[in-house]
Amino acid sequence: MACPDNKEPTTSCEAGKIVDDEEDNGVTLEEILEEEAQLEEDANAVLGGSDDANCTYHLGYVNRQALYACVTCRQQSGDLAQLAGVCLACSYHCHDGHELIELYTKRNFCCDCGNSKFPSNKCTLATEKSELNENNSYNHNFLGKYCTCQKPYPDPDDTNPDEMVQCIMCEDWHHNKHLGSSPPPDQDYSEMICGQCMEKYPFLNAYVLPVESDQLSLACKLEAKTIEKEQLNLKKATFWPEGWRNRLCRCEKCLALYADKKIQYLTDDQDTVEHYEQKGKMACVNRPSNNERLMEALSSLDRIQQVEAITEYQSFAAELKDYLKTFADNKRVVREEDITEFFGRLKERKRRRLDGESTGMPHFCR
Repeated sequence: MACPDNKEPTTSCEAGKIVDDEEDNGVTLEEILEEEAQLEEDANAVLGGSDDANCTYHLGYVNRQALYACVTCRQQSGDLAQLAGVCLACSYHCHDGHELIELYTKRNFCCDCGNSKFPSNKCTLATEKSELNENNSYNHNFLGKYCTCQKPYPDPDDTNPDEMVQCIMCEDWHHNKHLGSSPPPDQDYSEMICGQCMEKYPFLNAYVLPVESDQLSLACKLEAKTIEKEQLNLKKATFWPEGWRNRLCRCEKCLALYADKKIQYLTDDQDTVEHYEQKGKMACVNRPSNNERLMEALSSLDRIQQVEAITEYQSFAAELKDYLKTFADNKRVVREEDITEFFGRLKERKRRRLDGESTGMPHFCR
């Protein structure tokens, strides 16, 4: 194919057009890579630095970790009410191809994979386990149900999808529309406590408003606060700013209260989801990002090769996104074999394309 009049038949004319088009559309490679880097960071945050190769059972009750519930194994056991959770590594290695429910993160949980709740599926990563993890806590999330409405997420019958937020006390996920109160207009809050938990732990109402400066020196901050009657049993969610846990009283009496209610985690800085997500981000901080690796590779190419590489990268990213979407739609975990198969297809398609190219002419002047 010839280039436009008065132009040499080289790839530069076509490449220039592509660059101009990209500039007109207002999308640059840096912007694409920034979006990819953000997605990568978000994925690392969700996993919280969880180990994808080793079962966490030997660590005991982990403060926080990524967890999954296996629908396939529960159905095979015949006890649909049997609740159990497995760690990230076991979701890959022991429940490959199973239908899994992503639970995000739960506190103080020990991996159940292979114990008595899985009679037909033993753990391949940690073969010696106790029959039960008696200190684990379970809720209806392990059945794929959420909120006070007991609906799945996403809900196929919901014509008006709503965002969900996790309560830091019961760790259930709630629709915004079912919280009984609205988040701050600017969404400036760090944690949420649902209405049911506010009713269960009424002393928290004393901390809805900051402790006055003249009460900071008192032996017990809680005794210094007056909880108005109308504050109690409101059954409405409350939204808490960053660092609010530091305001909780730590006198001997209050610490005993937390222990009695089994909510000592409120005074543990490492219990927060913010800490969990930051741990996930920091786990990859010393690793070169995809952004850095790609930019380093592009810097060694000339302008025409850069344009071709960028176009191929965009095509690859779109195809990979569509491929992974099929797993999300079918609630399947992406296995190493699936990624190998995907790249195998790409490699074979590239080989066929190269075999069919006999002119030696660069791609963008065909």
